[in-house]
Amino acid sequence: MTIDENGKKRPTHERLLKAERSLLKLIRENTIFTYLDDDLKRDFTPPSMNNRIEGGVNSRLREMLRNHRGLSIERRIKAVYWWCYMHSPEPLSLSEILNIMPTDRSIAAIYKKMSEKQKLEKNLSIWGDAIVWSDFHKVDRFYDQWD
Repeated sequence: MTIDENGKKRPTHERLLKAERSLLKLIRENTIFTYLDDDLKRDFTPPSMNNRIEGGVNSRLREMLRNHRGLSIERRIKAVYWWCYMHSPEPLSLSEILNIMPTDRSIAAIYKKMSEKQKLEKNLSIWGDAIVWSDFHKVDRFYDQWD
């Protein structure tokens, strides 16, 4: 057990214990590693990957961006918009596209705003960013101030 900065006792490796408990619960409920179940394999072939977004849409978007890697950031964002439009089930009319699709200027403005926000957030110190003394020192009743 460890005593935190508020004087409360808690397990030394609390997050590790929580992860272990959740894994044990999933094993007991028989909801983890179901791909190893032979009875399940008889009924159907489970997919090799269970994340359809990463294996489906995102992989094709990444491939398109990889094939056009010389584009500026504005053009890359616009290319993603167009790719999504071209693969949409109900395409818009040309007049609607001109009203809805972002221009290079609007994309640059959004990108600049987000970039400034990120720089600001990086420079601001936020609670939880600093090292806590008790993270590196074990608190006990024989505590000395010399450390």
